[in-house]
Amino acid sequence: MSYCGWKDSSDENLKYHDSEWGIPVSDDVRHFECLMLEALQCGLSWNIIIRKRDVIRKCFADFDFRKVAGFGEDDVERIMNTEGMIRSRRKIEAVISNAGVFAGISDEFGSFRNYIRSFTGTDAVILYDGHQKGLIPASNGLSARISRDLRKRGLKYAGPVTVYAYLQAVGIICDHDADCPCFRRITSEFQTISKKCDDEKEVKDFR
Repeated sequence: MSYCGWKDSSDENLKYHDSEWGIPVSDDVRHFECLMLEALQCGLSWNIIIRKRDVIRKCFADFDFRKVAGFGEDDVERIMNTEGMIRSRRKIEAVISNAGVFAGISDEFGSFRNYIRSFTGTDAVILYDGHQKGLIPASNGLSARISRDLRKRGLKYAGPVTVYAYLQAVGIICDHDADCPCFRRITSEFQTISKKCDDEKEVKDFR
């Protein structure tokens, strides 16, 4: 099965792939949502996250990070007791803490997208050699560099693998197969740049 051949995925997962995954976004709220969903996924399957996304959004004020940054203990208890929510106090507290860090980065750079640009040096979607053929890493040098800086700033659940998944989700990196309709959409509607592989880890062959 190719990387984009999600034939065994749930309807929710297929819809996410076809309409959201890898499509470039610029809005900070959307960046925060994607980064936090990947953080919440740690130790869980993506199917669980996508199935619970509406509940998660409700719990975290639709990922308005400035509102979430002001959450307190009462909010933690409210979220913990929300039906259908992931009941991990550690992760819930991490999202709240991360909201403040994220807001600080956004203020410092003018937007979180500008912060990411300080690492990529471009607004173009990155096409790494071999990825469109199904050779996909769990992380790479770019995600490792961003991860180190985010963790230095205090962001939690921001390891290189989590950051790489986030970069895929928001269209910083395009890892759709070359024959996927989403790949054709992205390369026709957005500026792209081809790059050589960058210190890739745990590469899987989905061909």
